[in-house]
Amino acid sequence: MIGTDFDHQLIQLAQKAKERAIAPISGFKVGAVLVTSEGKRYFGCNIENVSLSLSICAERVAFLKALSEGETKFITLALISDSKDIVTPCGACRQLIWEFAPNITIVMGAGAGQGKMQTTKIADLLPQAFTFHCHKKE
Repeated sequence: MIGTDFDHQLIQLAQKAKERAIAPISGFKVGAVLVTSEGKRYFGCNIENVSLSLSICAERVAFLKALSEGETKFITLALISDSKDIVTPCGACRQLIWEFAPNITIVMGAGAGQGKMQTTKIADLLPQAFTFHCHKKE
């Protein structure tokens, strides 16, 4: 298993956030923790709705909570699901992450007791990202 002690701690916190997921339709639960440059942590879990297009991913929940509290500087996002494989953020999450945290490190863990972990940058997950320059970059 690769990753720093900090990465492992964040994956454990994301695992706890995953326990609060509301996924009665898919059964696919995801948890996330977003860390600001000041070390403050915001937690998110996916929340499904019978109209699936109204469902929201754990990553966006964490970001929206932080942004709504006035946070603008983020250093790390960790996420985990029940999958035996590492799950990356979806396209909508990648775009939001890029717009508000273009230099963020993303730590992704595999659930189901696998212990796998991968660390990457959002630019690697979203090459040639669409940018309108409406937000101040880090």
